[in-house]
Amino acid sequence: MPPPVLEVPRAELPSYKPLVVPPNTLQPPPGIQGIDVGDEPPQENTKTNPTKQVTKPNIDLPPEAQIVEIPFTDIEVPMPTTTIMTTAATTAFISVAATLTATSLFKYIVMVLKPVFKQTWSKLTKKKEPKVS
Repeated sequence: MPPPVLEVPRAELPSYKPLVVPPNTLQPPPGIQGIDVGDEPPQENTKTNPTKQVTKPNIDLPPEAQIVEIPFTDIEVPMPTTTIMTTAATTAFISVAATLTATSLFKYIVMVLKPVFKQTWSKLTKKKEPKVS
């Protein structure tokens, strides 16, 4: 039997196009006015109103919505009404309680029925085995 002919494995080497970064001393061509980097951006006058400025959200809130201020920040967040929050919390509590109860009940049923199923299975398989004489 002749030996198999195997080709030499080949791989493509990874490559990339280098990123061209302009130098820091880049100047505009002659005749074109560039941006003067020496100018500082305009700053807001913070001395006129030393009290904190709270911005209102840009959404239309229903009249029953409550505005809650987050401590240590200048952020205000709209909060749903007490009725909606109570309903959501109750629904979450009931769903978690039902899930935990169903899980523990299922584990208990499996624990009780596993020996019964094993014993039944062993009796069924013993009856089907032929007797060897």
